[in-house]
Amino acid sequence: MRVALLEDNQEQVDLFVAWLVAAGHQCSTSLSAKAFVKEIGHESFDVFILDWEIPDQSGLEVLDWIRNTAELDTPVMFVTARDHEQDVVTALEHGADDYLSKPVRKMELLARLTALERRARHDTVVKPSLDLPPFRVDTVERKLYRDGKLVELTQKEYELAVFLFKHAGQLISRGHILETIWGRSADINTRTVDTHASRLRSKLGLTDESGWRLTSVYLYGYRLEKIPGS
Repeated sequence: MRVALLEDNQEQVDLFVAWLVAAGHQCSTSLSAKAFVKEIGHESFDVFILDWEIPDQSGLEVLDWIRNTAELDTPVMFVTARDHEQDVVTALEHGADDYLSKPVRKMELLARLTALERRARHDTVVKPSLDLPPFRVDTVERKLYRDGKLVELTQKEYELAVFLFKHAGQLISRGHILETIWGRSADINTRTVDTHASRLRSKLGLTDESGWRLTSVYLYGYRLEKIPGS
């Protein structure tokens, strides 16, 4: 899971990062709202963790930016010292998905993060197939079909196709794709993502005629989207 953390207390940052990394997650940290907004402007994440009391801007204002300006539906969890009932209500009304008051317990934090990601992806049950006309993905046999005909894909092309279909409509950064499909490796760079995306576009025919479009966003990543009316 890729987590973006906004927290201005370095000791808290170090603690949360240690917990997340030990649990197998990736964590990007920001000590200010400005740095946080800049980071999620060029990378995508599975979950955001926000503190409320940030010097340059409140966590609540950052949440409003996420939901109203950036128009992201990424799950947001507040982890803050503010523990009044009205604070919790306000955060939830502004679009937060969960709320924890400090001090935070390690296992509870990790469990809540996993639950947020699971609900966001709607994949608590692995489906044997994904029907996305004219495409069908057989997740058991790990095969992809277009109009009933098998499309020959390499293992990584298949994994990338499934990842993009599961995140259809979302803008996904190259770094996010790279870590999910290839893992963290010094021998792999983002050009690999571009090469595989280009091959997928060609092999699947991801143009207006297919009803699906795979577009590249300069200096960011890719979006696979269903063409309206198709």
